[in-house]
Amino acid sequence: MNFKEEIKRRRTFAIISHPDAGKTTLTEKLLLFGGAIQTAGAVKSNKIKHSTTSDFMEIEKQRGISVATSVMGFEYNGLKVNILDTPGHQDFAEDTFRTLTAVDSVIVVIDVAKGVETQTEKLVEVCRMRDTPVIVFINKLDRDGKDAFTLLDEIELKLKLKVRPLSWPIGMGPDFKGVYNLYKQELLLFRANTTGDEDEDNIIRITDLDDETLETHVGERLANELREEVGMADEVYDKFDEERYREGQLSPVFFGSAINNFGVKELLDCFTEIAPHPQPTHTEEREIDPFENKFSGFVFKIHANIDPNHRNRIAFVRVSSGLFERNKNYLHIRSGKKLKFSSPTSFMASKKEVVDEAFPGDIVGLHDSGKFKIGDTLSEGEVLNFKGIPSFSPEMFKYVENADPMKSKQLAKGLDQLMDEGVAQLFTQTMNNRKIIGTVGALQFEVIQYRLKHEYGASCRYTPVRLHKACWLSAENDADLTEFMKKKQRSIALDKDGKEVFLAESAWMLEMAQNDFPKIQFHFTSEF
Repeated sequence: MNFKEEIKRRRTFAIISHPDAGKTTLTEKLLLFGGAIQTAGAVKSNKIKHSTTSDFMEIEKQRGISVATSVMGFEYNGLKVNILDTPGHQDFAEDTFRTLTAVDSVIVVIDVAKGVETQTEKLVEVCRMRDTPVIVFINKLDRDGKDAFTLLDEIELKLKLKVRPLSWPIGMGPDFKGVYNLYKQELLLFRANTTGDEDEDNIIRITDLDDETLETHVGERLANELREEVGMADEVYDKFDEERYREGQLSPVFFGSAINNFGVKELLDCFTEIAPHPQPTHTEEREIDPFENKFSGFVFKIHANIDPNHRNRIAFVRVSSGLFERNKNYLHIRSGKKLKFSSPTSFMASKKEVVDEAFPGDIVGLHDSGKFKIGDTLSEGEVLNFKGIPSFSPEMFKYVENADPMKSKQLAKGLDQLMDEGVAQLFTQTMNNRKIIGTVGALQFEVIQYRLKHEYGASCRYTPVRLHKACWLSAENDADLTEFMKKKQRSIALDKDGKEVFLAESAWMLEMAQNDFPKIQFHFTSEF
């Protein structure tokens, strides 16, 4: 297979949702159909016995939530599918935002009973800003929930997505009989099924809904309801247009029950057929076409201790163009140094295997001894800086202190490596060298404390600090910046990279600083 054909057979996408909508369960079932795993883990709150494939960190297994993006790849119908399962919890949204820079399309999971929830709105907004193609999967049809039209209206209103249903539910909850696949004109009869086997007996080809055999399978009342609702849907919603979907202008909607493997294969079949192959990516210098011969790629995530037994760090690199080859020298743009990688890896959650080459759209794991930062670029020599991978200004702050003086080295190393992952930020006050952790959510403090203890053998404690915002600083004239830092000495800190940061105690203090020092620029992301 030639280089262009290899690129065209790639499908790299993220699955996003509000917590508990069934995102990780859907990921598992897609992996089952792809033959990547044989049995799925049961996701049951804190009572997990078999943890899910994509939740491989110990705290994820205990809490029953995803707190880190997982990468999984498998072959399906001659295509190479790369799934990025993201954290649904709002406290880890920053990890998800960055992950969305590394995918070409997205599947959004919505709970049929809860409808569109806040976190889903925020994540889909990022997709809309980038015109990322979105498919919607409405999950948990085996439970009672909102009717299909109400949900579709909610998606259009809250997510601002133009929708087109490609399947339609027949009943719901105890009355759930199945779905009619509008895309392939097939009736799928519901039967609870937790294996990855396809049950051909439950698929009936009905090209005309007026066919009397419909009553035989679902009963007269539900057959008439289906005919009426599908007729209304055809009138209300635009016809499906593959080009409009790929341009991010039209979102197909599927219904199903991930826990029961129902409607998942139909989603996967349609997705692999219509989803875009790797698309151009944008750098500050120019647009990068995936079909270019020369390799380029960027780091969108760093994971410390992906295997705690070996204390290794992995940098996740999205291949943007050209062919990535093992043991070949590449330029690390930020440092200006040439780097060579002897054991680049592909992923199945925490399972890894060494790869000799990777194509655009693939995610490669590179062993990292501390050289990489999120947003770093690798190329064959051209200076490129990829856009849109910033660190955001934290919203919650705590002093972090060593709870075990005998383990100060372990604490320093643990903090250093965990901050590199980008889920939290470390600020060191210039006046007294006290360290402050800033996060966008409270749960991150708990995760950091847990991981320091269990992965590095270090103990920390938190004490409160009253802060409103952390702002990065810049000025055209160095003298203006020096004067500001001198006058605001008590509120100045350095971030992990040594950049000056102003720690405002309140919104009023931030506004006063902005008014008193008009020549200073206050930035709310680290990318400026």
